[in-house]
Amino acid sequence: MSATSTFTVTVPATTANLGPGFDCIGAALSLYNSFQFSLLEPSATEKLKITVTGAEAAKVKTDDSNLAYVAFVKLYDRLQQSPPPVAIHIDMQVPLARGLGSSATAIVGGLVGANLLAGKPLSQVEVMQLAIELEGHPDNVVPALLGGCRLAASDAPLPTHGGGHGGTAPTENQDFVGVVPPCLPSLSWQICDIPWHPNIVPVVAIPDFELSTAEARKVLPADYSRADAIFNAAHLGLLLRALETGNENWLRCALQDKIHQPYRQSLIQGYEAVQEAALNAGACGMVISGAGPTLLALTDLTNADAVVREMAAAWGEFGVKADVRAISLDTQGAQVLT
Repeated sequence: MSATSTFTVTVPATTANLGPGFDCIGAALSLYNSFQFSLLEPSATEKLKITVTGAEAAKVKTDDSNLAYVAFVKLYDRLQQSPPPVAIHIDMQVPLARGLGSSATAIVGGLVGANLLAGKPLSQVEVMQLAIELEGHPDNVVPALLGGCRLAASDAPLPTHGGGHGGTAPTENQDFVGVVPPCLPSLSWQICDIPWHPNIVPVVAIPDFELSTAEARKVLPADYSRADAIFNAAHLGLLLRALETGNENWLRCALQDKIHQPYRQSLIQGYEAVQEAALNAGACGMVISGAGPTLLALTDLTNADAVVREMAAAWGEFGVKADVRAISLDTQGAQVLT
């Protein structure tokens, strides 16, 4: 690319876990962060210029601790090259610390931008592996990069981590302000595309409060019973078939979980009331998106508007303002616009 090249990488938000799929399944949603990259002249006094727009722009660091730039540098480190002077403009539409994968958008945006500026020396699989190493778990970065709903499994046992779901990686708002998660060792991953029936509509209810991952992590037990493990294995298997077929009876059953949601519900004000409202309006079920506090209902096309209206009203009874919207599955993943 020439020194005057400018391009934008758009990366979708993600929802992880989907109930029983703790730390292994995620889906890309039609809500986006954008990262515009422009090469600076080699002689420029500034080697990095970061600007940010969006409702929560003030929370984002604009120095070399910004996670998108950390990921940018990581790719050049992998190539054993020095990163070029660059200007990055971030337009944030994915809210921070809400369980919608804002950190994953930064990591994927930075890696894809760096790979393009470097002449695309790394394959998509290699970029994905770098993203997983940086994020600490695959469930958000994989669908953010590839789009769709994705199940990730490693060919080797995973070390203890947790990311947005119960270990040591930082919260989403920390990711943007420069707390870098510890990298995972290189693992081989099998990524499975999960078909998503067109009649299943995601409804996201994004409240006006944050939930720190550290707080969400503390409530999880260190160990689980065999019965709970079997329960989640069965329900994850059923979830995959329910998403593929659109079978609503299967979906109602499949969204149950015994690994993380029972422990985190108390951290989200009005959880039970919002869940009851969603179900009464016709949703098949409601889950915590990532570590929360965003709540995700899955419903059909007929009931989507009612589910949106009733979830917002239920949270309003607790004085919580929520951005509730029916959105669609993003099937493209990270896209480059020149």
